[in-house]
Amino acid sequence: MAKESGLGWTTCSVDDSSGTARAIKNDVTHLQFATPRAVQDITGIDKSAMERLLLLADFSVTLNGVFNDAANQSHDVFKTVPSTSVTRTITLAVSGQTLANEVLFTDYPLTRSNSGELTWAVPGVLADGTVPTWT
Repeated sequence: MAKESGLGWTTCSVDDSSGTARAIKNDVTHLQFATPRAVQDITGIDKSAMERLLLLADFSVTLNGVFNDAANQSHDVFKTVPSTSVTRTITLAVSGQTLANEVLFTDYPLTRSNSGELTWAVPGVLADGTVPTWT
């Protein structure tokens, strides 16, 4: 195993509202995702330290990018977030490692900064109860 940078992502695709995967990695400037597990506190009064059980797995993501209204690019993918209630597949791949999940995107906020940039930050959450698994 070798340590690597986060450079050179091979895949960042998101389904549009019709279910067609769109490669938008060129529009994404940065992203954040998490695969947390819930825990249940089961500490009895006989313990001097916490005792827990692992519970449900989850996935959340926020994609950040630059506005691009060309056909099949990021604006085409996300412009229907406010008006459709569809599950979308997001696929992330770097260094031969792939993480794909079914998500619900919950917002498509656009920001125009005082210097002129037009950007977006789209949050998504796990939709279908499938445990997030790297392949």
